[in-house]
Amino acid sequence: MDYMDAKGRIFDIQRFSVHDGPGIRTIIFLKGCLFRCKWCCNPESQEFEIQNMEMSGKPKIVGRDVTVREIFDEVANDIPYYKRSGGGLTLSGGESLLQPEFAKALFITAHDYGINTAIESTGAVDYKIIEDILPHIDYFLMDVKHTNNEKHKAFISKGNEKVLENAFKIAENAKNLIIRVPVIPTFNDTEEEIKDIAKFATSLPNVTKMHILPYHRLGQDKYKGLGREYLMGDIVPPDEGKMAELKRAAESVGIECQIGG
Repeated sequence: MDYMDAKGRIFDIQRFSVHDGPGIRTIIFLKGCLFRCKWCCNPESQEFEIQNMEMSGKPKIVGRDVTVREIFDEVANDIPYYKRSGGGLTLSGGESLLQPEFAKALFITAHDYGINTAIESTGAVDYKIIEDILPHIDYFLMDVKHTNNEKHKAFISKGNEKVLENAFKIAENAKNLIIRVPVIPTFNDTEEEIKDIAKFATSLPNVTKMHILPYHRLGQDKYKGLGREYLMGDIVPPDEGKMAELKRAAESVGIECQIGG
């Protein structure tokens, strides 16, 4: 089958992003996720099924099936911006690696167009899936949310064994691996918890950078639109001072740390 005919299920395409990889990027958001993070800002990504969601009092269908060809009809328009900025195509979600054939086809096509590729992922799938797609990924942005398995289960619904196990294998083989940590009050926002994640990151081969991402409530209205309860409504996002403290804590164990990313 021609890679351009590969089909997948997405719920959004975001152009002209300056996050989730270098330069100006187009982010493709894929449906389906392994985890159920209490703070998830894209709850519509969690289920693979196409859903109905109410937004601003109007019904909205979330999710659509597309081919790689359809996506690149749009992505190719921004090649001049990618070239000038060092940007490219990023896959996010949800968990993109739950649609591996589609993700691989997108990345191969991007490289055929001379566009660099990135993935924002938990890495919590069977490593054979990752191994097959890794040669086509230029920047692997891996979420490591906590080193404590029980706390991981309490806030995310599953343990972190697969994440931590795969991190070593990914680090050995990825072109560029950056560890990313969403900073969530009551979950992982103490200096010791961030230090523990930073120590884990420094134990990985070829990893020199870590990003800490402040919690926000931008997706709160989506829960109401899906008829779900938002469990983090009373949590106050960390301020700049708090984030600066956590950045220093991470850097104290010898890794370059950046707020945002």
